[in-house]
Amino acid sequence: MDRRRVVITGLGAVTPLGLNVTSYWQGLLDGRSGIAHIEAFDVSRYASRIAGEVRGFSAGDYFDVRLVKRLDRFAQFAMVAAIEAVKDCGLDLEREDPRRIGALVGSGIGGLSEIEEQHTRLIKRGPEKLSPFMVPKLMMNAAAGQISIYFGLRGPSMAIASACASATHSLGEAAAIVARGDADVMLAGGSEAAKTPLGLGGFCALKALSTRNDDPEHASRPFDRDRDGFVLGEGAAMVVMEEYERARGRGAKIYAEFAGYGASDDAYHLTAPDPEATGAAEAMQYAIRSADLSPEDITYINAHGTATDFNDVMETDAIKKVFGSHAGSLVISSTKSMTGHLLGASGGIELVACALAIRDGVVPGTMNLDNPDPKCDLDYVPRAARKLEVKAALSNSFGFGGHNACIVLKRL
Repeated sequence: MDRRRVVITGLGAVTPLGLNVTSYWQGLLDGRSGIAHIEAFDVSRYASRIAGEVRGFSAGDYFDVRLVKRLDRFAQFAMVAAIEAVKDCGLDLEREDPRRIGALVGSGIGGLSEIEEQHTRLIKRGPEKLSPFMVPKLMMNAAAGQISIYFGLRGPSMAIASACASATHSLGEAAAIVARGDADVMLAGGSEAAKTPLGLGGFCALKALSTRNDDPEHASRPFDRDRDGFVLGEGAAMVVMEEYERARGRGAKIYAEFAGYGASDDAYHLTAPDPEATGAAEAMQYAIRSADLSPEDITYINAHGTATDFNDVMETDAIKKVFGSHAGSLVISSTKSMTGHLLGASGGIELVACALAIRDGVVPGTMNLDNPDPKCDLDYVPRAARKLEVKAALSNSFGFGGHNACIVLKRL
């Protein structure tokens, strides 16, 4: 069976840089940091006291109180991003066949705040005081299920959990659903709200987080020799993916073609990347090959770029393996320098950045790249956005468990 072409026709985002796509994209181009001191709870005893926090968000601005009570924060983010994406794509869902539209939403952790809240209630008040909404709120698939209910979607609906590759896997698998004809439209992306006392504490215990608490705006430093760990972030991004001929026939605005997707595993270590960079390189190769492109066709890479010591070196080495002499001509940046690391949602907001880079002919810079690590010696667009005609963009996501996922977007 011939593979159908898939395009992106709608974007939605809730991020530390703002509550919609416009504010997020403008923040990236301005080089503005969304990282600040955590205000949501007392962090005085934590080694890391900063985060890419979504500020000014109230689910009550979007939903009635009865629905808000049934949604964990991660599902709230996903639903708001989905509403924006559907509005942006111009589809009238009431006139569409609901069996041909689905939702696929990834999350690395899911309803962590609900778990913490209900555990506290259990200890203090006993099991009879637990909320009947607890299980439906904390489920990893709650976001996909609630989005399907909200819009009345009866097509494929599911969740993927693969740590920091969750959103990218979700986007890739959703595109595959459309490409093989199992749906005509998919809402896909990722959401995360792990900036909780337990979530922050767990990553502190791993010693994975930056402790640059006195200078939060400059704490996330991908590929810089002075990096000291990633900064925890939260938020969501959702995109509308649609079969190309259908989108063109209705005169839809098309951001980019979803051209390629590749996935692999390091099979090396649960939390550390393979220093040989084999799995990451293979995922990039698979994505480029499935897009029917050569490495020389890629213009821009939105790097995983977490600002951890091993990851940044590994990703640099992986890019060199895949692109060879062309690696020096690539333009690469890490937008995590401004948003922090949104874990399972990171691939979603970064795909949005790639789509907008293709549309606008400009790529975000890597902020705080003041002293490049000699081992990270590629063009990482230091400290400012750059005008660039992007014909094809690659988005990388590498997660705990050795999960690697990469996507290629192409300008039509």
